[in-house]
Amino acid sequence: MLLDLVTDHVLAHGLIGLTLRPLAAAVGTSDRMLIYHFGSRDALVSAVVARATDRAVGRIDALPAAPGVRAAVNRLWVEYGEQPLDSCLDVYVQAAATGLFGSEPYLSEARASNERWSAALTGYVVRCGAPAHRAARVVTLVDSSLYGFHLDLATDRPEELARGVDDLAHAAEALADA
Repeated sequence: MLLDLVTDHVLAHGLIGLTLRPLAAAVGTSDRMLIYHFGSRDALVSAVVARATDRAVGRIDALPAAPGVRAAVNRLWVEYGEQPLDSCLDVYVQAAATGLFGSEPYLSEARASNERWSAALTGYVVRCGAPAHRAARVVTLVDSSLYGFHLDLATDRPEELARGVDDLAHAAEALADA
């Protein structure tokens, strides 16, 4: 499917600097065909962000339950550094960083993606032992923090990041148990 080819390309090369002609050539079509299928560059980018979210949510949904919230957060951190989550998160951040999510047509897609992502993380932490009535608070803390750790370009020592993530995991477990 064309959307999957385009999404694969964007996940490999990013959104920043994306133009239709080189994208079309890379996926074996023309820029006119991309416009025909997606309607506009904006619609294409929205569709790519949605498909990347589908892939990320699918990965979270496929994770086996961890033996507790702390272990779940540490497992999520490992997943954030592996494919497909690493590239999916990067594309989402690139879209947000370039201001794409501040207005339509991206704002609605960003909100929908965020809701689906949050629901997947909530389901995961509940499967790992967080009480359903506390899961949303745990997810808010964990998701925002893991995004920050994922984007941390100043810390070049993985063990330091892992220690910080485990501190987060400990706090998330305490919040779940409160």
